Amino acid sequence: MSPPVYMDYLNRFDVEALGLADEEILAAVEMGLRMQGEGATEIEPRTHIRPRAGAEGHFNVLRGWIGGQVDSAGVKVVGDFVDNYKAGRPSEYGLLTLYDPRMGAPKALVDATGITEMRTGAVTALGAKYLGPEKPRVLGHVGARGTAYWNVRLLCHLFDFEEVRVHSRRPESREAFAARLEVDLGRKITVTEDWRSCLEGADIVVEASRLSEPTPLFRTEWVKKGALVVPYGTMSAVEITLTDIMDKVVMDDWGQAHGIFGALRDHVDQGKLTAETLHAELGEIVAGRKPGRERPDETILFWHRGLSLSDIALGHAMLEKARAMGVGQRLRFA
Repeated sequence: MSPPVYMDYLNRFDVEALGLADEEILAAVEMGLRMQGEGATEIEPRTHIRPRAGAEGHFNVLRGWIGGQVDSAGVKVVGDFVDNYKAGRPSEYGLLTLYDPRMGAPKALVDATGITEMRTGAVTALGAKYLGPEKPRVLGHVGARGTAYWNVRLLCHLFDFEEVRVHSRRPESREAFAARLEVDLGRKITVTEDWRSCLEGADIVVEASRLSEPTPLFRTEWVKKGALVVPYGTMSAVEITLTDIMDKVVMDDWGQAHGIFGALRDHVDQGKLTAETLHAELGEIVAGRKPGRERPDETILFWHRGLSLSDIALGHAMLEKARAMGVGQRLRFA
């Protein structure tokens, strides 16, 4: 009889009980990026499952491996269904499975809804750490659901903004979003009525909208010289001219540039963004192999598609803390 196999299991309530601090989230994701830059990872391009024709949603399947202290292969499946808010549900549900890369046995099963939101916000914030202006005054953020909260929270953890502007399509959504941020961050949040008043002239611009089809609502002319622009909506909201004004374009992983979704989908398809014109992957910058921002007047675009590595790194950190706290369950698999 073969040796037994056990799996650690963390559900949503376990993840919430961990109470991860902002620094813990950022440190875990930054470690994953650094290991990517050092070549101690393996990433497979994400794939998509669209279960029903005409459905306002799909599944993302992300796969990868991190070596070193993590030493785990992982697969995350996350459903992205934009109309879930009508039933009072989150737009995304996610599940992360981790595996022993030496024998293939499963190691853990973790609710990844929170992981998806936290790690996306962390990658946005870390992109700003390495690519943003040294002392940004104004943050403009479009989008109020899913990952939006962690974008603003973690950016505000790293920077002392004079003004934080937010906007989303539905007034009730943006007002509730701002109210939550004001309570949690202890600062004033400016709610704007339209995209332009939110984004124009901001030092850091984050476009995290949730559109049902590509629509160029974000105008290139609103971007100030020296700004950092972070567009990552599933459906593109930017104009084709956006890359024309950029001094550098950075991605989390060039392997994720192709597919059927993404903010710069048309830019890749039309040859405006190529492996040759891409300045770097963020992991290369974190690892010190390529420069990030080099001048105050550089206008930089950071496009992150979402990495399995960030999910695995944050999932690993959660499991380590859960074991120390006695949180979660241990399941017999075989």
